[in-house]
Amino acid sequence: MKRRHLFGAAAALLAALGLAGCNDEKKVESGAEPQATASEAPKTFNWKMVTAWPKNYPGLGTAAQRLADRVNTMSDGRLTIKVYAAGELVPALEVFDAVSRGTAELGHGAAYYWKGKVPTAQFFTSVPFGLSTSEMNAWLTRGDGQKFWDEAYAPYGVKPMVVGNTGMQMGGWYNKEINSLADLQGLKIRMPGLGGEVLSRLGATTVNMPGGEVFTALQTGAIDASDWVSPYNDLAFGLHKAAKYYYYPGWQEPQAVLELLVNQKALDSLPEDLRAILTEAALAASRDMLDDYVYNNAMALDQLKQQGAELKRFPDEVLNAMREQADVVLGELAAQSELNGRIWASMKAFQAQVKPMHEISEKELYNWR
Repeated sequence: MKRRHLFGAAAALLAALGLAGCNDEKKVESGAEPQATASEAPKTFNWKMVTAWPKNYPGLGTAAQRLADRVNTMSDGRLTIKVYAAGELVPALEVFDAVSRGTAELGHGAAYYWKGKVPTAQFFTSVPFGLSTSEMNAWLTRGDGQKFWDEAYAPYGVKPMVVGNTGMQMGGWYNKEINSLADLQGLKIRMPGLGGEVLSRLGATTVNMPGGEVFTALQTGAIDASDWVSPYNDLAFGLHKAAKYYYYPGWQEPQAVLELLVNQKALDSLPEDLRAILTEAALAASRDMLDDYVYNNAMALDQLKQQGAELKRFPDEVLNAMREQADVVLGELAAQSELNGRIWASMKAFQAQVKPMHEISEKELYNWR
C-alpha cells in the first residue's frame, strides 16, 4: 500500500513538471516571455584631429599620427581618429577654435599659438628662462599646473592634455650676427609667445606664422630671423639653407609642451574605459616624443654643422637684457587677471623649490662629464 502511494505521488509530480515545461515552451513560442537577445555591439566613435603641423612632419606631425594609431589599437577600433594636417581642414592657427566649436573633437598644437584668444595659454607652452622639461611635467602633473590649465580652457569647452615635449629648443636662425643689443633694433623675426614679446621690448619686430611658412619668409627676406624648434625639425625644413647663423641657448623656450585639445562635450560622451585609453595614450605619446627629440637632435645637429650651419652663442649682454625684459613681460601678463597671477606665482614658487636639487644634480653632471 505504501509503495502504491509513493509511486502515485511521484507520477503526479512528474506529470505536473512536464505540464509546466510544456506551458513554458508555449509561452516562449507565443512571445509572452521573449528569449534573451544577444548583447548589443559596443558603440563606436569616429573622431577628427586637426593639427598645427604639416602632414607627417617629423616629431610633431608623426607624433599626432602615432597617438591616433595607438588609440585605435588600444580601443580595438571603438575609438578611431583621423588626423588632418595644417590647412587640410582648418589653418594651423585655428586649431583651438575648431575644437572649441566642435568642428573637430581633437586638436594637436602648442598653447601659445592661441594667445590672441586665450592670453593665459602662453604659460602652458613655455616661459622664457623658465622651467625645464622635467620640471614643467612635474608642475603640471604633481603641482597645480593642470588645474590652472583646465580652468583657463573651460570657458571655451576645451579640455587640455599634455601630449609631448620637444625639450629645450635652439635660439633660432639669423641672417645677421647678434653681437650687441643694438643688433636687435629693427630685426624682423618670427617668434611666437612670450619670447616674441620680450624681443619686441628690445626693439625687434616680431611676427607669428606657421612653421610651414618660415623657410620662404627667411629666404625671401620677409623676415631676418626665426626660431622654430631644434635641429631635428630645423633640418627637416632645410632652414640652414635660408639662414647662416644658428643661435643658442633657447632662452625663449627652455622646454615646449605640446597639447592635445579635446572638445569637452565629445570627451563627456565617451564611456569611462575609452576616456582612460585616450588619457593613457596621451601620456605614452609624451614619452615617445621626448625620446624622439633627444635622439634625433643629436644626429641632426651634426648634419647641420657638416652642411654649413654656423653655431653662435648669444652674448651675455643680450641674454641679460632678455632675462630682465622677460621678468617685466611675465609680471605684466600675471597682472592681466587673477588667474594669471595665481599661475605665475605657482610656477615661480615651484621653480625656486626644485632649483637647489638640480643645482647639485643635473647641473653638476653636465659641468663635469
